[in-house]
Amino acid sequence: MNRRRFIRRTGRYSLGFLGLQTLALGCMSEPTTSTQRSPGFEHPGYGPLQEDPAGILNLPDGFNYKIISRQGDTMSDGLLVPGAGDGMATFAAPDQKIIIIRNHEISPGDMARGAFGKTNELIGKIPQEKFYDFGSGTKTCLGGTSTLVYDPASGKVELEYLSLAGTIRNCAGGLTPWNSWITCEENTNGPNDELEKWHGYNFEVPASVTPTLFDPVPLTAMGRFNHEAVCVDPRTGIVYQTEDRGDGLIYRYLPKVKGDLKAGGTLQILAIKGQPGFETRNWADLPGDKMPVSQKFAVEWLDIDGIDAPDDDLRLRGFAKGAARFARGEGIWFGDNEFYFACTNGGREEHGQIFRYIPSAREGQPGEKEDPATLEIFIEPNNLELVESCDNVTIASHGDLVICEDKQTPRIVGVTPEGGIYHIAKNVGYLSEFAGATFSPDGQILFVNIQGPGLTLAVTGPWATRSEMPA
Repeated sequence: MNRRRFIRRTGRYSLGFLGLQTLALGCMSEPTTSTQRSPGFEHPGYGPLQEDPAGILNLPDGFNYKIISRQGDTMSDGLLVPGAGDGMATFAAPDQKIIIIRNHEISPGDMARGAFGKTNELIGKIPQEKFYDFGSGTKTCLGGTSTLVYDPASGKVELEYLSLAGTIRNCAGGLTPWNSWITCEENTNGPNDELEKWHGYNFEVPASVTPTLFDPVPLTAMGRFNHEAVCVDPRTGIVYQTEDRGDGLIYRYLPKVKGDLKAGGTLQILAIKGQPGFETRNWADLPGDKMPVSQKFAVEWLDIDGIDAPDDDLRLRGFAKGAARFARGEGIWFGDNEFYFACTNGGREEHGQIFRYIPSAREGQPGEKEDPATLEIFIEPNNLELVESCDNVTIASHGDLVICEDKQTPRIVGVTPEGGIYHIAKNVGYLSEFAGATFSPDGQILFVNIQGPGLTLAVTGPWATRSEMPA
């Protein structure tokens, strides 16, 4: 699959954010400043949200939703649809069908949300060796992924099955250019009276229209920490990773073989060039200068050892070595030679930040230090009316960021290339976060989870018209 097609499949054509604040990449030993942008301002978007007669999801005029999957329903493999749906991605399938791979943020022993019934009565349907961690037979690890095959013509799920089993709290992840999903464990527990194995790893799940429970192989070279999400640069195959901790880091993985993450590689941590231990969180009570919005900083990447981190201290050792510190790195998504990631608790008011990273023309290669990547805060609104607790992130086909809020009465929020913020949807039916927003390969359908009740929805409407509206 070539780079252009991968970008289209991630919900992004070649324009949009790339035209914003262009910078000639060169040797920068000090931060460089570009035209200052508002930290976030109200934008009309698709217009005001309309009240849903069913009392579930308010949407703009012309948009509609359909619940396509419910926790507890029977899947094609005879197991139950797991609950706590989180990160997702879509892939093109034959006959215009769509493959959706969905995470499940389930803790050990939470059988009410698991795929095997409230008493694990269905657990015998799959071999024990297909679980990454069976849980010593006491508290089975019930996280993992499920895969759906959706027909947009009929609006129905034609196939639904468990595709990874035995992991813990699969929060988000990221799609790859080679048609797979990297699912991330947001948990760093080790063997104890209930668990058999170490957790805090990534796992790879291929997109398949054939029901397959894939072998759970941990990608140990990508590090053991409180993983949240990943994105892949289709040009280089480098994987970038977020860490959901209030004092977390940003990591990148340089695979030995492009497209083969199991073959090993090098884990590195992000630092601001010439400023070790740089503070990006901007909390009001933190001493020192704050990181300005819209100011580009030159980046360097540092090797780190001890990546299995039995003491769960990878981020602490990384910061001591000079890495920059972030406030709960969450969703991350690759666009056209740039990526964006959310920090849920960043900012003066701790309501969230969105960062923008532009890779070096020599990313991960000799000469990178003389031609560094750049990092900037794209928006930091500090305004609850606009956005709060930005979590999962994706990019629409017309170039806007689309964000899930992580709060009890959440919204789906759009962000224009200029930093304008507007609301796409509001959950009025459940006190539960949105999660896993992702577009179909053609950009016409937004799939999203409402995590608490275990619902997956398909949202349709005039997505492309937003870019025609005046700011």
